Amino acid sequence: MAQNITRRIIKSHLAHGAMQAGGSIGVQIDQTLTQDATGTMAWLQFEALGLDRVACDLALSYVDHNTLQTDFRNPDDHRFLRTAAARFGGVFSPAGTGICHQLHLENFAKPGSTLIGADSHTPTAGGIGSLAFGAGGLSVALAMAGEAYELPMPAVVSVRLQGALQGWASAKDIILELLRRCTVKGGVGKVFEFTGPGVDTLSVPERATITNMGAELGATSSIFPSDERTRAFLAAMGRERDWRELLPEPGAAYDDEIVLDLSALTPLAAQPHMPDLVVPVAELDGIAVQQVGIGSCTNSSYADLREIAELFAGRRVNPATDTLIAPGSKLVLHMLAEHNLITPLISAGARLLECACGPCIGAGGAPVSGGVSARTFNRNFEGRSGTADAKVYLVSPITAAQAAVHGRFTDPAKWVGTRAPAAAFPRRMPDIRHLFVLPPEDAPLPDIARGPNIAALEVFEPLPDTLEAPVIIRLGDNITTDHIMPAGAEILALRSNIPAIAEHIFERVDGGFVSRARASGNSVIVAGENYGQGSSREHAALAPRHLGVRAIIAKSLARIHRSNLINFGILPLTFASPADYDRLREGVRVSIPAAALRAGQALTAGVHTPDGSRIAFTVINDLSQTELDIIRAGGQLNAAGARIRAKAGR
Repeated sequence: MAQNITRRIIKSHLAHGAMQAGGSIGVQIDQTLTQDATGTMAWLQFEALGLDRVACDLALSYVDHNTLQTDFRNPDDHRFLRTAAARFGGVFSPAGTGICHQLHLENFAKPGSTLIGADSHTPTAGGIGSLAFGAGGLSVALAMAGEAYELPMPAVVSVRLQGALQGWASAKDIILELLRRCTVKGGVGKVFEFTGPGVDTLSVPERATITNMGAELGATSSIFPSDERTRAFLAAMGRERDWRELLPEPGAAYDDEIVLDLSALTPLAAQPHMPDLVVPVAELDGIAVQQVGIGSCTNSSYADLREIAELFAGRRVNPATDTLIAPGSKLVLHMLAEHNLITPLISAGARLLECACGPCIGAGGAPVSGGVSARTFNRNFEGRSGTADAKVYLVSPITAAQAAVHGRFTDPAKWVGTRAPAAAFPRRMPDIRHLFVLPPEDAPLPDIARGPNIAALEVFEPLPDTLEAPVIIRLGDNITTDHIMPAGAEILALRSNIPAIAEHIFERVDGGFVSRARASGNSVIVAGENYGQGSSREHAALAPRHLGVRAIIAKSLARIHRSNLINFGILPLTFASPADYDRLREGVRVSIPAAALRAGQALTAGVHTPDGSRIAFTVINDLSQTELDIIRAGGQLNAAGARIRAKAGR
């Protein structure tokens, strides 16, 4: 059978398993990526495995999230990451160098390679033809140790692009249209592979915008072909040697197809508070905008900011609209300076921020109380901006810039002039690779520096034969990892300290959760559809496990969060009947005969009612035998650590 790109890459990296949709496979990983909000824990976990050096081709440790240094905690983490990378053979990217996904696309991603990153937007590298997965930090630590990445074999969806973008429509509008059609759970268990004649009209930065926000679909990954556009991009980066053509084989089969006519798209916006609440910008005409944010790993490329600078030239942003711009990397900043494009930005009244994630993850740049913020970012979950009652809209850079100038959303039909033709992509971009810190080759290996906020890893006990525990909280649909573990500068600084960060679990949903969890010992969480969507932060599983959560029973679970639950020994179950969700209210006790669990099979559990009776209900697990063994052992560190050390002869 002719192979699509996704299946071609998986086949060439398949460590074990059969490539049958839904079946468990192990994929050998070429490159790994961490950032500072996830990296400290990932390197601690790698250290616990007992290996001297990373076993993958390339391990990158980026600092881009926790760059606010208001006390010792973030600087201490950065020092730990630098010394851990040097000790174990990783490459370190210091604070201010740029956002991990933008930097990786520019400097390290390769067509046909596999990448796993402790950040949900790692599939950004799919814009260059790399098959990239977001995952929890422990999964990345295992990949650094040479272990295959375990996941269900995804279905592959062909997104056939026809025509070409017209007028003010942009790449951001392509992914917003897919979110409008498919919703935030429409990509679960799928890879979106972009095909058709419209692919040739999109540059690598445009493609990367689309693959970046594929994470919001819940997709396993997203990927574009590696073609002449890719070759030109890599040549401009001084990396043409990394190029290889990678196309679907003639007649390649797909599990499904979505057809999207690019010429029919108009500027779109995702309304508060979910990325799939998408409407035409024209429908927002007249809504005042108090803040504009341009940047993030979705839209901070040189191409994006060049277009903004050209639109701002000779104009002034509305004085009532605070306008923030964060370049994605020092390469982008260098190019803006070289082409005299910084002056139009600052002369228009915009604020130029550090090359970092910044406002996208709530690290500064919070909107005013009740304010409307138009952002080129990828998520608009309630409270994520740092202002609880802010209304965040997700838009393209050009839509954000128009809102900044006018002080409100306006109908694109009213925008003055016509869009300037895209300038030719520079034939040569500046090389900033000297800014990365490479591991020492011949020098003695350094000691790892640890600050007082870096807590020791916790060892969790195995799953008991029978789990008797109360339902500690019952939640609705689309609970995100931001609901579970809030973002923001204050809490991000605690990512290295699980006991401290655990105090904030569900604090924006239920302020009494932590005290109830501590009083209960073991506990169970009940939730609706798509529990755990959003970022890859494993802390949303690790911190609840620290508080005694032993099982999640939901209508459905997001892919990365499900994996994180397994990694830390939390049992992920789903309801066989949605009606049973209503029975499991907060406070009732649940009995799960865990010893009777069989991989992939239903199980009869019980709920104890207040009158003392017991009602049986059925739960389903989609666990592989390997995953079930991990949970029984109390988590991946227990299950994999001994195996890896034995393999290394320790």
